Amino acid sequence: MNIIRNILKNWFLFLKIRDKFYPTNQILQRKLFHYYQDCSRTKIVPKLSDTGFSVFSQFEEDGKLIFIFSIIGMDNKQFIEIGSNDGINSNCANLFFNFGWYGLFIDTDKWSIKRGRRFYKKYPNPWQYKPKFICEKVTRENVNQIVANGGFYGEIGLLSIDIDGNDYWVWDALSIVDPKVVIIETHNEFGLNNIIVPYDPESEYSKKHPDYHGASPVAMVNLAKKKDYRLVGANELGFNFIFIKNGLADDLIPEVSVESVLTHPSVKEGYKTFEEIKDWEFVKG
Repeated sequence: MNIIRNILKNWFLFLKIRDKFYPTNQILQRKLFHYYQDCSRTKIVPKLSDTGFSVFSQFEEDGKLIFIFSIIGMDNKQFIEIGSNDGINSNCANLFFNFGWYGLFIDTDKWSIKRGRRFYKKYPNPWQYKPKFICEKVTRENVNQIVANGGFYGEIGLLSIDIDGNDYWVWDALSIVDPKVVIIETHNEFGLNNIIVPYDPESEYSKKHPDYHGASPVAMVNLAKKKDYRLVGANELGFNFIFIKNGLADDLIPEVSVESVLTHPSVKEGYKTFEEIKDWEFVKG
């Protein structure tokens, strides 16, 4: 019975993956991309919050990224994903497979990196340059060197950071690349407090407490402003914040408030967990 169950599980997984590569999927996304471009010319565009869907991304980031890059331009098709896991259930995979992007996946788990390399080798576009994978723990001290070792510098299209801990500190330290768009995880359980868990290069998720890590939404927005970015939205659950470099389609994809992206019922439920750690050590953002 277990053998049959595993065969069926693997078969359904195969079908799910295979669906992602149907030509219809790419054609529909391309049509949507051009539709948004037409909208930008008329200055009548949908709200970012109405454009989300998932092909490879864990939540609805794929759709929102297509919308953003249709408006600001897709002239630099390079990405870096820090905390990528295997790069499959990823904010960048859809751009790679369906829009011809190239990039760098970085993760500390060697098995995830091995799985990712195998996946991108198994499902390649034969005319497309494969993404690079680096297995290393990223800190604020080494992030620029790791990215440089991957061969990336200067302007890139997209930076995604999700390392369940030092996300804020890593983005703060990253200077070798200049992304147009940044997706980064915030800790919305911290509510509207302007706080960050102190930097710890040895940080591991849940090492001290499952909710004692990361930076609050307000602190992350303050960092973004310091680096000349504006908040334009988030995933529906309100923890993956999306920022765009100021000067890129400011009128068509305007800045939004922190409060406007923290409306999902799960956000308020999450505030309760902060009570257990509210008196722990925090740094002001």
